[in-house]
Amino acid sequence: METRYAWRGDFDNSALNALHADGFGHPVAHTDWRARLERHSLGWVCGEEDGRLIGFVNVVWDGGAHACILDTVVARDCRSRGVGAALVATAAKEARAAKCQWLHVDFEEHLRSFYLDACGFKATAAGLTAL
Repeated sequence: METRYAWRGDFDNSALNALHADGFGHPVAHTDWRARLERHSLGWVCGEEDGRLIGFVNVVWDGGAHACILDTVVARDCRSRGVGAALVATAAKEARAAKCQWLHVDFEEHLRSFYLDACGFKATAAGLTAL
């Protein structure tokens, strides 16, 4: 089975909502991802196998030098195969092509080895406040 990764790939909102629910363990929502992405994102990467959406990452940006990865998700039955790292690598390549100089990511502690080891991010000091 070959996985294809597409920058600004086509997707169906219902398929992305189902993938997001599967990957993050919550009920299926009815988010209009297309409208959200077109409004706020530099781009996104879709991972697909045999017509099935199995992975996704969103790249938002400030319109200049900084981009940020959000919503990295891989279908549960496709994890530990390098899909997530390939999604992030594609996102980094395309952000670089768009002349971004920095790619940021925030993550929960259990994802540290994925982002730092598998994806090559460097740990930095950062701040966060709940709103």
